[in-house]
Amino acid sequence: MALSLVSLCAREVVSDHSSSPNWLSWVPRELYRALLEAAFACSRPLAVGELVQRWPERTLRVAGRRKPGQASPNRLCIQALLLAVVRGLVDQRSTLQVLDICGLQGDEGGMGDPMGGWSLTVALCSMVLQARAGVQRAQRKEGDRERKRFSALERERDLKRERGPRRGVKGFGGEELCSSRETPGSPVSEEELIQGVRRRMEMDRKRGGAATGLGGTKSEVDEKEADCEVVVHVRADFFVNARSWERVRVALSTSGPLKLQCRDLRVEEISVASIRTLLNLLPRRGLLGIDVRYSSLGVAGLAELLPLLSTFPELNSLRLHYCNLDIRRDHLGQEDVLRDLSQGLAQLRELRRLSLTALRLPGQLRVLLSSLSQPLEILELPYLSLSPTDLAYLSCSHHASTLQQLDLSENRLDESTLPSVRRLLSQASSSLQHLSLSGCGLTDSLLGLLLPSLGGCSALKSLALALNPLSMAGLTDLVRMAARMPALRQLLYPNPLEDYQPGLPAFPSSAQLLEWPLDEATDINMTNSQLNRLLVDTGRSDLFLTCDLINYDKNLVD
Repeated sequence: MALSLVSLCAREVVSDHSSSPNWLSWVPRELYRALLEAAFACSRPLAVGELVQRWPERTLRVAGRRKPGQASPNRLCIQALLLAVVRGLVDQRSTLQVLDICGLQGDEGGMGDPMGGWSLTVALCSMVLQARAGVQRAQRKEGDRERKRFSALERERDLKRERGPRRGVKGFGGEELCSSRETPGSPVSEEELIQGVRRRMEMDRKRGGAATGLGGTKSEVDEKEADCEVVVHVRADFFVNARSWERVRVALSTSGPLKLQCRDLRVEEISVASIRTLLNLLPRRGLLGIDVRYSSLGVAGLAELLPLLSTFPELNSLRLHYCNLDIRRDHLGQEDVLRDLSQGLAQLRELRRLSLTALRLPGQLRVLLSSLSQPLEILELPYLSLSPTDLAYLSCSHHASTLQQLDLSENRLDESTLPSVRRLLSQASSSLQHLSLSGCGLTDSLLGLLLPSLGGCSALKSLALALNPLSMAGLTDLVRMAARMPALRQLLYPNPLEDYQPGLPAFPSSAQLLEWPLDEATDINMTNSQLNRLLVDTGRSDLFLTCDLINYDKNLVD
């Protein structure tokens, strides 16, 4: 990637920290963004701190969506950023009001020492508490100054009172001609003497409270009063688990110059009560998604949370992974639970993404999805044991024609379900961009029946078919079909059966394909070379082929 002249110059400027006093006072505000990006790119935390502490604009957005190959920001640079925001609260040169660091987190332990989501969330909470402590210290200092000033005024008044009688001058008749107590204009009211900063602040606050009391509900007034103390709003993604929950709760409950706002909330291994407490502390506006993982919600817990989720008007993504849901009609009371879940989902008016991983919901897809008034754009249903009835409903539902991402991984497909899948792909042919059918038991014959429907998906950018029992002949047919799909950029293919050691069952499961050792005598790179030669013969150099299931990322093509 070629850098612009401004970027090259900015990197040169931030590379020498000893020269920063020379240019910080003179650099125009238009160059702050380029200098900050250069400081992050070159891992210069001192430069990051100095730039952010005197940030000349009201809004600062860091990170966001990174380009392919672009590394996450360095941990030290992120820490310098947060510390500079706290210091900037008392820096007259800073005009910062909104800090947006959504997407700033990286993979813990990745290249370049990035800061993971959990560590970033904890650091944000510490920043809020530090800012609050700084305000309290400033208030104590101000109080000490006021007390000293009041004491000085009291001493001065006492001295005047003691000296007053001595200042009178007696005439020949012994009459007092002049007394300080009779000097016009000398009395000063006590209220005027002690009209200090704190008193003025209290009076202003009372006047403001009287003004807000003229209209609005109590919650609105409370929110306005809380926002009056806020100097900087910090918008970020949160990752909360049992170890960090208490710290996050305290930070969200603390009023002060910094206020946290959450865009995407991810929680792991915490109870329903803790999740409910967390949601009640979050601002209602701004929350776009919630991701619950490895938490024993149970059906009743999810039904309890859904009404609370409906109070977030912008919520458009709900992801539930391994949350111990088990819904079966033959269990007593399950009909009522299903109805509660359906009604709760219906209240999520803006929901566009629904991910349900490893939830035991066979035959219940119609009950859950039919209540959604708006069609989904992203539907992820891996490890869901979908029945033929579920797939038949999905292929005819109002969601089919609007799907942009569909994940049916680890749902076994056969001759009975293949017609529904083909109908579903036909309905979504013009909108579907990402499709995963990994671990679905697709053999050469089943894939051959499915290839025409896959080839008709004109908008498809990525296709994942890992852990399916395909031979080299089946892979060849797959790659030839993929080469005729102009929008396709990534294909995750399975290792062919010929690459495995002898003894593999005739129809292996995805777990067996994952665990069975590959034949050491077979060169995996040779398979990739053969498939890539097919692409070269068809003139496709923009289609990436891989069998690396661990490092596969469909988002790299967006």
